[in-house]
Amino acid sequence: MGQNKLVKSVIIGAVVGGIISMFDRATRESTVATVKTTTERAKYYAQNRDEFMELIEGKVAQAQSLYDTAQTNITKLVENADQLKDLPQTIQSMVGDTKQAFSSESTHDTHNNQ
Repeated sequence: MGQNKLVKSVIIGAVVGGIISMFDRATRESTVATVKTTTERAKYYAQNRDEFMELIEGKVAQAQSLYDTAQTNITKLVENADQLKDLPQTIQSMVGDTKQAFSSESTHDTHNNQ
């Protein structure tokens, strides 16, 4: 029962809020223009269903393309993250090799100077 009152109260609040917002002239004019444009589009597409279907198919293709691109980018990010996991070991190995090269070089230089 409490759920019914909540939904009913939310709907009443939305309607009252909408009515109050219509006291503003700019809001009222914008709303009327939007309703007219939407009504005209609905009538146009009701008479031109093939064009509407093409529009919908185009939007679906765009969404699919966006999804594919996002999926590719996510895959690349995961691969790069995996490569970054190995990076500390690679750097540590390089530092060790560099230290070893310098220490053997300085040992070699010390023997040559004597």
